Amino acid sequence: MKIAVTGSNGKMGAAVIKAVNDSNIAELGVAINRADNMANLINKFDLVIDFSRPKATLEYLKICQKNKKNIVIGTTGFSDTELQIIKKTANDIAILLAPNMSIGVNLSLKLLETIATEIGETADIEIIETHHSNKVDSPSGTSIKMAEVIANKLNRDLNKCAVYDRHSIKKPRNKTDIGFSTIRGGDVVGEHTVSFFMDGECINITHKAFSRKIFATGAVKAANWLNKKSSGLYSLQDLLGT
Repeated sequence: MKIAVTGSNGKMGAAVIKAVNDSNIAELGVAINRADNMANLINKFDLVIDFSRPKATLEYLKICQKNKKNIVIGTTGFSDTELQIIKKTANDIAILLAPNMSIGVNLSLKLLETIATEIGETADIEIIETHHSNKVDSPSGTSIKMAEVIANKLNRDLNKCAVYDRHSIKKPRNKTDIGFSTIRGGDVVGEHTVSFFMDGECINITHKAFSRKIFATGAVKAANWLNKKSSGLYSLQDLLGT
């Protein structure tokens, strides 16, 4: 399996290239920085791993759709309209979309489902995430995914219960709120904590990423799994069977 890696001049792209070269299941077909480069090198790879920006990802996606190339997308910060484009494209090619390629994070999502089922209705739920100072989207795609998992288990509409800023709210929190706190600074790869506050106790589920290697390795595993698919939209949880 020959893989095309986008954003090859960035930190994440470099980490994916190293993960591909270190693996025994794939080889680097081509390293790409721009969409027009991909179009000219289409015969040099079987599948794409993309960690870029939403606008660039959609350009890569068009080329993949036209040439029947599957794609693993780790990009975050998509709008609802952009997500609908990705979903529609999955009718023609196989796409694995995951805001976080870490195996640990995706196992944490399973834990969050279990906790939300047991105590979610009575707990005050807050999510705190920390990333490096250059991260653009806020909250992170991972924290939003964590909130979606919880909200779905509790039959809540995240668009209505998410609270991103309490500065203008001059009243106590609603029991159904899912709060977000975002921290940006330094070179933190990624930290996420979900807290379930109850009377007299609190449960915290925390995941800390110390290296981009975990995302890159997860993406290569996802590519190997996705390479066998013809079409459809998948998540890393589909790969893990959780």
